[in-house]
Amino acid sequence: MGPDPAVAAVRLAVRRALAGLPPGAMTLVACSGGADSLALAAALAFEAPRSGRPAGGVTVDHGLQDGSAEHAERVVRTMASLGLDPAGSVAVVVGTEGGPENAARVARYDALDRTARRLRAGAVFLGHTRDDQAETVLLGLARGSGARSLAGMPPSFVRRSGAAPEGDHELCEVRYERPLLDLDRATTRRACEALGLEPWDDPHNEDPAYARVRVRREALPALEGSLGPGVAEALARTARLLRDDADALDALAAEAGARARATGEEGEDGLSIKVLEGLPRAVRTRVLKAAAIEAGGPAGTLAAVHVDDVDRLVTGWRGQRHVDLPGGIRAYRRCGRLLFGRE
Repeated sequence: MGPDPAVAAVRLAVRRALAGLPPGAMTLVACSGGADSLALAAALAFEAPRSGRPAGGVTVDHGLQDGSAEHAERVVRTMASLGLDPAGSVAVVVGTEGGPENAARVARYDALDRTARRLRAGAVFLGHTRDDQAETVLLGLARGSGARSLAGMPPSFVRRSGAAPEGDHELCEVRYERPLLDLDRATTRRACEALGLEPWDDPHNEDPAYARVRVRREALPALEGSLGPGVAEALARTARLLRDDADALDALAAEAGARARATGEEGEDGLSIKVLEGLPRAVRTRVLKAAAIEAGGPAGTLAAVHVDDVDRLVTGWRGQRHVDLPGGIRAYRRCGRLLFGRE
């Protein structure tokens, strides 16, 4: 008799993710102790040895709740009991920039980056599910975000940060995988029950002060009640389709940006207005945003309204002098070029 269907589904997702990784490389799972990451940890502990790969686990102690250190130690013991080796915890100090959710996320990824580089891990597995993806899409809709934001969380991505151990620059890159994006939260909880694992329910996941919690507890159920079941699946499917579109547009924008820089006299800075004027708006605004970020503008605060103002320097120029952007960056026209610099 085979495993419970929920256990089998999680294991299959992990097996497929492992198949795309370099053979023999260490794989880490980021485990909070919640049902999603706990089911993922159990599946990785089962599948990794069968594919000839070592597997470990790490939990991040954000220090935001009483008893967080004790909880982290419980998660470490659970990971070790599953067969993950090494299994450890990392304590972080959460700042305040960008709000509590963003600050915790920044601290968490920094800790995971450091751990992955230290252990020379080929990838870090994250436990985000289809429900998380649907919530992300709805939050993006509420912010009026563009296609890249509405594309939700990618199934795989690479972060570059920090100095690599022993000067190995390749280890500056940390690869992350989300094997469970096609599975719902109910499946991971059933998998834990079938395996006799007791998940931890984070009190923050019930706190309506967080926008994501309100989406989970109020917005999605309301949509399901009005439109019928399947809303989360539809939102996740929309994210996947938009991600394909956003990838294609980003590639076109990269090519267009290089052409706009190269067009003109040798040694000229900035972007050619003539090239920019000939681009479709969806491509041009991506070029402008990328140029502003490259000049030092903070990506997290560079909103659509800022990019629209810069775009008017290209398509609606009436002699206006410049556009001030977040981070002390200024965009301006000069001699047929669009330039970015400090105020």
